Amino acid sequence: VFEALKAIDDGAVELDMVINIGHLKSGHTDEVRDEIRSLTRAAKTRLPSCCIKVILECSLLTDDEKVSACKLVEEAGADYVKTSTGFSSGGATIADLRLMRASTDPTKTHVKASGGIRTLDYLIECLQAGADRIGASATAAIVEDLRTRKLSE
Repeated sequence: VFEALKAIDDGAVELDMVINIGHLKSGHTDEVRDEIRSLTRAAKTRLPSCCIKVILECSLLTDDEKVSACKLVEEAGADYVKTSTGFSSGGATIADLRLMRASTDPTKTHVKASGGIRTLDYLIECLQAGADRIGASATAAIVEDLRTRKLSE
């Protein structure tokens, strides 16, 4: 929480946190929810408009764990569930995005696809699967593809 508040004091308006995977896999769901809630409450007390994104690191979780994580994030009051950091063994998959969207209330919790989104076509698939936001390091290539397609219309 200290680091989150320091980041806000330094100008951050959005915060990403990685879910405690060890606690989640061990069935310590109260601890997972409480940690997310603690950070979310502290951040939103300091900056009410602060956007809190909780990274699930989906490639390391079973589908049941992903559903549980989505529910915990929503109960804790965070703004987004996010597929991955981009540093683990996998990124955003269509199946994960559909599962995350189905496991959350779209009026309360948004879904961010992050990791492995390198083409415009895949970005569109992610949006169609339920992503509200996209994180992509290949933004220049994606935008260039979009411009090329628009020019050929």
